[in-house]
Order: sequence, then C-alpha cells, then structure tokens
Amino acid sequence: MNIVFMGTPDFSVPTLEALIEAGHNILAVVTQPDKPKGRKGTPVFSPVKEVAVKHDIKVLQPERIKDEENVQILRGLKPDVMVVVAFGQILSKEILDIAPYGCINVHASLLPEWRGAAPIQWSIITGQKETGVTIMQMDEGLDTGDILYVKKVPISEEETGGSLFDKLKDIGAAALIEVLPKIVKGEVTPVKQGDSTTPYAKMLKKSMGLLDFNDTVFNLNNRIRGLSPWPGTFTHFNGKTLKIWKAKDIKATDILEEDIECIDEDLKEYPVGALYVYENQMVVKCADGFLKLLEVQLEGKKRMDAETFLRGVRIKEVVVLGSDN
Repeated sequence: MNIVFMGTPDFSVPTLEALIEAGHNILAVVTQPDKPKGRKGTPVFSPVKEVAVKHDIKVLQPERIKDEENVQILRGLKPDVMVVVAFGQILSKEILDIAPYGCINVHASLLPEWRGAAPIQWSIITGQKETGVTIMQMDEGLDTGDILYVKKVPISEEETGGSLFDKLKDIGAAALIEVLPKIVKGEVTPVKQGDSTTPYAKMLKKSMGLLDFNDTVFNLNNRIRGLSPWPGTFTHFNGKTLKIWKAKDIKATDILEEDIECIDEDLKEYPVGALYVYENQMVVKCADGFLKLLEVQLEGKKRMDAETFLRGVRIKEVVVLGSDN
C-alpha cells in the first residue's frame, strides 16, 4: 500500500519499521518539528524522523498540519491510507478524508477506555488489571473513531509505565500489520465506540509525582509504578528530594506478621509519612498500612536499593517524609 505515516515519539517507531519491513511504500513521514536540546539549543530529530532519514523517506515537519498548504501537500501524495501513531497534532476533516482508507490510528488502550495522551500510565496508576492496543478508524473526535481491531494485554503487579510502554509499542505494530490487509479486503467490520467509563488520560506532569502518604498503599504503589520512569515519584527527606523508584505493599514482602505488628506499634504516635528503618528495610506509614521502599534516589545521588541507601545515610530515629521537610 501507498502510506503516509504520521508519528513522533519512540512509541511510533516499531509501527513505522514494521510497515517498511512488510514492503509497504512509505510516501512520506509526517512528524513534529525538531526540538532544541541542551544549552546550545541544538535541534534534535524526533525518533520517527531518525528512522525516516535512515530509510531515505521524505520527511514533512509542519508546525500546523491543518494549514491549507500542508493539506494540499498531503493530497498531492495520493496515499491509499494514512497511519497515525502518537503524532501530536489534531487532524482536520479535510485530512481525514484524503486517503481512500482514511486515517488509521494505533492507540495504547482498550478504547473507549482511556482516550487521550497518556493511556499507558493511567491504566497502571488506577490499578487496572488489563489494557491493550486498539486499531481505530479516526474521526473528528478525540480517540472516538470506530474500532477495527483490539489486542488485550494483562497488567502484572510488577508492571511499570516504562515496561508496559515497551510491550504495547511492539504489540501495536504487530496488530496494525495483521489487520491492514484485512481492511483492504473488506474483512473488518468497524465497531462503534460506547461511552468511556474512565477519565481523559491527561498528559503527565512532574508535579503528579509528589507522593501524599495520606493515600492508600494500593494507590501509592500504583502511582509509583505508573509514573516510572517518567516523570517519576518523589517525596522529601530532610530537606532533599527523595525519588521513589520501586516500592511494595509490606504485606506482600517477606516481613513477618509479628514484625508488622511491631512496626505498627513503633509508628503509632507518628503521622503518615513516617519513615521507619527495620533490619535494613525502609518502611513508610501510609493511610491504611505500610509501604516498603525498595529502590530510591536521593537528590544528587545515584539510584540504589534501600539497603545500599541506608549504608550511606544513617537514620537513627523516625523521619517524617513530606513536602515540608
């Protein structure tokens, strides 16, 4: 097929590479403009542009894809279909109607759930057990088009935003390659989306990573996993930022029941956020239980496990973690 590919970040790359490997004719790649990086502001290619340049594919980088001149350029390419994967700009109806097979999107959730910019992370943050990839026929709404194909993926208790991202980007690429010939042959029946039961998966911000230990252990652990590796979660320890890379519900660790009772007794007089050191383990009091910190990173230091951290930072008494320390 003659394809115009639209995408920008790492998530888009496997799909573009799969289309090239499958022998499709990529007429052009449309991606976001180069972004300045570093002190000198040197322009940096998007991951998708790097692949396009490597394969000598024409690259378009419009500031506004909806501008008439850009619409005309796309029209002149005469694609059979446009494939859109995390492009980063909203497409107009004019663009959606250019190709005979329209614009097909690879979205990292089980639509209609988690429409929006960060579906992978929010599925973990909210404690869902399952997610997946939806191949969608795009319309003028935000992730509201007809469903063409779905691949489901379980979310394990150890899953992070980063590990799930890596899984879904490859699954999304394979799903598109699998369904594209079926679409052309008319073997796919589009399914209308219903109403979503989840909020819009809004973009992630660094401020979302500040942990509030007044929350439940379940919610805190999900937030730590979902926001790893970026933007990450953190608290404050003796006036310094302490990044929390990995944690676990204390009931799911190897701490004995009688020791949990002992910790509970020791922390009874302290507020939530109290950090207690127990046999080289870091335990934090939360609203409904305790969170064991497994991997942390103190401001100015490297990421390390709790035992290594405690060798360098002696904690002789209970410290209360929080934004005011």
